[in-house]
Amino acid sequence: MDRFYFDHNATTPVSAEVLEVYLPVLLEVYGNASSIHHHGQIAKQKLETARRQTAQLLGCTTKELVFLSGGTEANNLAIFGTRPRHVITTRIEHPAVLNPCAQLEREGAAVTYVPVGSSGVVDPDDVRRAIRPETGLISVMHVNNEIGTIQPVAEIAAIARAAGILMHSDGVQAAGRMPVNVNELGVDLYSISAHKMNAPKGIGALYIRRGTPLAPMLYGGRHEQQRRAGTENVAGAVALGAACSTVHWADGALRDRLQQSVLDRIPDVTVNGDRGFRSPNTTNLCFDGIEGESLVIALDLKGFAVSTGSACSSGAVEPSHVLTAIGLSAQKAKSSLRFSLGRSNTAEQVDRLIEAICTSVAHLRRLSPACVSNV
Repeated sequence: MDRFYFDHNATTPVSAEVLEVYLPVLLEVYGNASSIHHHGQIAKQKLETARRQTAQLLGCTTKELVFLSGGTEANNLAIFGTRPRHVITTRIEHPAVLNPCAQLEREGAAVTYVPVGSSGVVDPDDVRRAIRPETGLISVMHVNNEIGTIQPVAEIAAIARAAGILMHSDGVQAAGRMPVNVNELGVDLYSISAHKMNAPKGIGALYIRRGTPLAPMLYGGRHEQQRRAGTENVAGAVALGAACSTVHWADGALRDRLQQSVLDRIPDVTVNGDRGFRSPNTTNLCFDGIEGESLVIALDLKGFAVSTGSACSSGAVEPSHVLTAIGLSAQKAKSSLRFSLGRSNTAEQVDRLIEAICTSVAHLRRLSPACVSNV
């Protein structure tokens, strides 16, 4: 049976271009980038080339870029490293932001969670109204991982700058899928992750604007400009650099083809979140009267990988915090699926997925026909 992958917001396959440069470094460039001998200097050269490639994607300088283990560590360093007494964030952030904020609260800091409306897009004025004299950090994701909505990061960053507050954005779902320039956004801190952009897991980066005060979380050697102790993952950094230099922007055509066909052919289906301000690779659809996990399993049996939401929350009993934050009932939230496309998906695959969705939804609704009318 053929299998097709439509869960790229969870992770992505390593591309051929990345693998081509990653494997030789993994096998042959084994020196410590801090060593002064030949092997160490070769590793250092590879590391700095990767830093230039990554910096070029983000529009920053190499001195403003720190390699670390991925998006979660980048978000944690941005939040804990700024040591804020008061943080402003949103209710639809990834757990890699929400859980560090919850830990800050346990340690005595204050956190304001700005709500969002049905669009899933944060109102900058709500952020402005949440500012206090002691506010030290605003953290608003660039693209939501579940519904794909693009947040007005540049507007919020301008508000933060005017108030003398640091601005962080979780850019994990944006980098590599849409153009990103951290100077145009006006952020002080920006997180990215390699495995969301066709590179291996275990490597990511944090942009730190020159002059931004940031305390390290790890203590050891003087690696990464004393921002992140620990021997660098050179092969991983090279893979991230290669991914940054070979990105393929999504144009949204395949996502729109999938979404519109499902809406046209299946009754009682709605799009979750704003249709306009969204990442071009993501749609999140609510299928009234159906348990989302049942539909995920049905599609998996037909060879299609999709999800009910964040992979980091897989298996959770509670409905998606993102979907309930935009006003969905628990029942509707549990009836929703995320479809996230990547560079390997084709029109033929999308058309086959559409047929599989139509067949599976009809079958599941026949099993419980009263559900739709009772939603």
